[in-house]
Amino acid sequence: MIVRPAVSDDAVQAAYIYNHYIATSHATFELDPIDGREMLRRMESGWDAGYPFLVCEEGSGVCGYAYASSHRGRPAYAHTVEVSVYVKPGNDGQGIGTKLYDSLLSELETDGFHTVIAGISLPNEDSVRLHEKFGFEKVAHFREVGRKFDRWIDVGYWQKILSI
Repeated sequence: MIVRPAVSDDAVQAAYIYNHYIATSHATFELDPIDGREMLRRMESGWDAGYPFLVCEEGSGVCGYAYASSHRGRPAYAHTVEVSVYVKPGNDGQGIGTKLYDSLLSELETDGFHTVIAGISLPNEDSVRLHEKFGFEKVAHFREVGRKFDRWIDVGYWQKILSI
């Protein structure tokens, strides 16, 4: 298992992983699947803005990915990022999310980012556990801000300061 920067050829596999979460969970509030072209557009948009997008590869395929994106568009937020991680269905509990976040957070700190924010739709004990393992602390909880699968969903926000 290796973690490496994503390349354009990873977009289709990343979209496959993401589409699983769109269809089966509230981990994302997207409702419609995306194709490889749309995933590549999103990846390129992040790369153009200077944000990392990493994949975990095992054998010949991508088994997970993690990336950072803009927290807000205003210039004063330039040192704050939001992060996300997704693991291929059937690969839970193998340490893939941990490997991805270990690399992503290290890269973000090296790149000079100060604050990392993760929004987690609740309940999601596995995601909470992963983020808290890396020192994220819960800083906010918004009730019933998303609606998916005919029910209201809360979102919590976890934050980690990378550098002082």
